[in-house]
Amino acid sequence: MSSAFDAIKALATGFATTFKHLFRKPITEQYPEYKRALPVRARARIILTRDPDGNERCVACYLCSAVCPVSCISMQSAEKQNGRRYAAWFRINFARCIYCGLCEEACPTSAIQLTSEFETCERDILSLVYEKENLLVDHGGKDPDYCFYKHAGIVTDAGKKGEHIGESEPVDIKSNLP
Repeated sequence: MSSAFDAIKALATGFATTFKHLFRKPITEQYPEYKRALPVRARARIILTRDPDGNERCVACYLCSAVCPVSCISMQSAEKQNGRRYAAWFRINFARCIYCGLCEEACPTSAIQLTSEFETCERDILSLVYEKENLLVDHGGKDPDYCFYKHAGIVTDAGKKGEHIGESEPVDIKSNLP
């Protein structure tokens, strides 16, 4: 008798819960029409930014590909006539990327940055492999005024030794001799 009573009680509780939610307003969000505002620190699609002069910020130092836990970043370095390094080609496989943000933290030039664009659904998995042309944008991203070569102390078209931001003139070692 007790088990039949428990079964009826459980059934009535289930129906009561269903009946209670039957007249509530639905909380379903219509996704393509309504997009929820993401938090400020949301991490999604990766972009390659430019410095204020319009040059590519990436110096192909391989730090982003070294720190990537899933090895989805690859590149090849090259050097221009004026001494600036750049990535001859840069490739990210978004099918493998876990959007951890380690590549952004490792980048010394602030070239690689994560945006809040998260819609990367594709039917063909090979279309999720992005080349440098797909990643490069025409702005500085989160740091629009930063230029690596104006701080680095490397002799390029951005300046000679001692002409960079926060850098002292080189010391003549012969003046220090006794």
